[in-house]
Amino acid sequence: MRKLIAAVMVSLDGVIQGPGGPGEDRSGGFTLGGWVWPYAGDGEAMDGLFTRPFALVLGRRTYDIFAGYWPKVPSDAPHGAIADAFNAAPKHVATHHPDTLGWRHSHGLGTDVVGALRALKREDGPDLVTQGSSALLHQLLASDVVDELRLLVYPVLLGRGKRLFDNDAQPTAFRLTHSGITSTGVIVSHYERDGDVRTGSFSDG
Repeated sequence: MRKLIAAVMVSLDGVIQGPGGPGEDRSGGFTLGGWVWPYAGDGEAMDGLFTRPFALVLGRRTYDIFAGYWPKVPSDAPHGAIADAFNAAPKHVATHHPDTLGWRHSHGLGTDVVGALRALKREDGPDLVTQGSSALLHQLLASDVVDELRLLVYPVLLGRGKRLFDNDAQPTAFRLTHSGITSTGVIVSHYERDGDVRTGSFSDG
């Protein structure tokens, strides 16, 4: 079996909307798109995530953004290695229009997105990695199919915007397996599932 890993860029107040650029996602009047770039450094926050085989799991908005950018990045550009990896990886996309998926190795997940991902997890193959795709991520967290969280927490307060977690996320305990901080102050934390949420009180001790 393979894992479903949610790799998320998030602000201190939990916002995940529009990290990559000003026009990425203006819904709800969001005007602060592109907030990760002052802290990008040399890409160290993503170290290890894309150095081994992986498959991407994307919502349609994120897919269209990626498909309009990564195929145009040459291999010898500063982010050429990531571009090559993204272009070569299988792309599993939540979309109502699979016939319009023009980026190579792209496949629609069909009408039962969660069911399709559960089936993919049972197969042999590289781990499945989400990027962006806030609406899809909420659906995955509500359906209890996420195995790992890789959070990149940026030192900014955005005040408004789409949040990482909503009230539909399934209660789940996670175990911290790695933590670090980049030269630009991004906190990198890796969490693996650790069973059910355990409760108690101070009097139990």
